[in-house]
Amino acid sequence: MLRVGLSGGIGSGKSTVAGRLAEHGAVVVDADRLAREVVEPGTDGLREIVEAFGPDVLHADGALNRPALAAKVFGDPEALATLNGITHPKIAARTRELIAAAPEDAIIVHDVPLLVENDMAPLYHLVLIVHADLDQRLTRLRDRGVAEEDARKRIAAQADDERRRAVADVWLDNSGTPDLVLAQVDALWADRLVRYESNIRLRRYASGPPIVVPYDETWPVQAERVAARIRLVAGGRTVEHIGSTSVPGLAAKDVLDFQLGVKSLDEAEELEDALAAAGFPGIGISEDTVRHEGDAPELWHKRVHAGADPGRRVNLHVRVEGGPGWNWAMRFRDWLRADEGARKEYEAVKLELSEKHKGDADGFAYGESKEPWMAAATARVDAFYRDGRS
Repeated sequence: MLRVGLSGGIGSGKSTVAGRLAEHGAVVVDADRLAREVVEPGTDGLREIVEAFGPDVLHADGALNRPALAAKVFGDPEALATLNGITHPKIAARTRELIAAAPEDAIIVHDVPLLVENDMAPLYHLVLIVHADLDQRLTRLRDRGVAEEDARKRIAAQADDERRRAVADVWLDNSGTPDLVLAQVDALWADRLVRYESNIRLRRYASGPPIVVPYDETWPVQAERVAARIRLVAGGRTVEHIGSTSVPGLAAKDVLDFQLGVKSLDEAEELEDALAAAGFPGIGISEDTVRHEGDAPELWHKRVHAGADPGRRVNLHVRVEGGPGWNWAMRFRDWLRADEGARKEYEAVKLELSEKHKGDADGFAYGESKEPWMAAATARVDAFYRDGRS
């Protein structure tokens, strides 16, 4: 099962995207619709609202008078908290029911207007943000009968584009005609969502050839999104962005590497199923290259996971935090960040080997070919820290 979070500012055309995903077969869970459902006449939600705010929040026919209720909670944090305390648990419970009822191979699209504002992004395998230019949003709202002043206030009250971009795995621009964004959605469904869901269900990971590309300024933001998901499913354990994509300015394979800290490999094994369900299936126990003579090889053991998302390759090394493998990864990263000469030298090696092994489907030969340079770098990394330059 793939969980997709869908959001976007008011007037962005989010419903257009949700509708197209539903046509493809997605199970769309609409938070706004559920918010209305849990306060319909005859529900416990409506009864509790009347008990808390009085009968004047009802229309003559017994339905909720939303403007009257809004007037009572507007500008009153305590009243708003009371209202949220009534509705939010009921919406959450109904959401869980709908997701639990979906088939095992479902692609769940959770349509949440305030996904960004409520810091919900790490809950999903993927977050889609629908964007439209301000003028286009104002035009759409005006066509719905919303006065421009009110529309601008509503837009200003929501997250801005910078905050939305920070959580967006996919940015869908809906500033143009509907056919343009629908084409984006069609491609997204076929090329990424369907493949991602099957990878999770079958515990497969995405792979590709070792193609080294120029440094991408968005890698740190992308890494933080992925790290937040890993951190959440791992119960808040330490997650570090390591590897070449963590070194500013360094050309690298477009693969985000992370290490997740555990107290033991037994603890790492206990996390295997949860990580797989979150989109990081396990590959098994592996051995880091022993970098220091005399170290017991078992101290360099780790569990390896990889990302199932075909649109964002990830390697996840689950290591004992503070162990030699963990410390080496951190030190090597920080040495490259600090030493421009070493960084340029390493980049030249990577580019040469990437070209040499470009036909290597899984990148193993590429990795092995780097080992002589990595082994020689060990003494330089150790000297860097021994000399107090960390």
